[in-house]
Amino acid sequence: MRKLSDFAMVCCGAVAMLAFSGVSIAEEGAVTANITNGKSIFENGKSDGSVPACQTCHGEKAMGNDGMGAPRLANIGYVYIVKQLTNFAEDKRKDLTMDQMNGIAKGLSVQDRRDLAAYENSFPRDSEPSDLGALKTDGTVIGESYKGQILVRYGVVNKVPACQSCHGFNGRGADPVYPKIGQQKYVYLVNQLTHWRDGSRANDPMGQMRAVAKNLTDEDIHNAATFLSQAADSSEGDGYQINNKMVLEKVKIVK
Repeated sequence: MRKLSDFAMVCCGAVAMLAFSGVSIAEEGAVTANITNGKSIFENGKSDGSVPACQTCHGEKAMGNDGMGAPRLANIGYVYIVKQLTNFAEDKRKDLTMDQMNGIAKGLSVQDRRDLAAYENSFPRDSEPSDLGALKTDGTVIGESYKGQILVRYGVVNKVPACQSCHGFNGRGADPVYPKIGQQKYVYLVNQLTHWRDGSRANDPMGQMRAVAKNLTDEDIHNAATFLSQAADSSEGDGYQINNKMVLEKVKIVK
């Protein structure tokens, strides 16, 4: 149990650090998000041609695309999206799927990133899970959902903590620190867990995801991704709905 307890302490430390950072950003009073600009970039790209339309890869509703390995962006968390775009722009995270997000993010101003994140978190909370049947038919390895549910909800003692200990019930998000990973695209989940495990992605706060993923087998990754890609935000016994907009609600929105 010691390993699990130690990891929980790391989680708490990261929560305190990042939550404080997120609140500070919101309380500066200078942060404004222009949803109209965010929508324009998402749907059309930038007029100077430096940034293509986000929807080309991520879909009209920002729900992601398994065929392209593109993640869902809708409602996964304002702070998280701003951080990822910033990390791409600063080459702290490398786009290992299509090798284009670093260049795209460099074409976005700080304000553009905020505007995009605000727009992507303004979508209705729709559900569009990965079509695991179609993926399996195409030859993609699919895991076993019930085994993934165990990892997500309970973890494995002395191996990995429960995913929901940081990401919330069924991975629905723990705003403003941890993104929504429930109903994230299956292919993206598998890819990112693999990248965390081999260290090719390393922009996680305090190395948390790398510490978890290094103990996951390929089977574990497929199982967790199978469950998470289909996981509902709530259940009959837990009807709580999270909007992942804690910091966004404190940002001045301009339309």
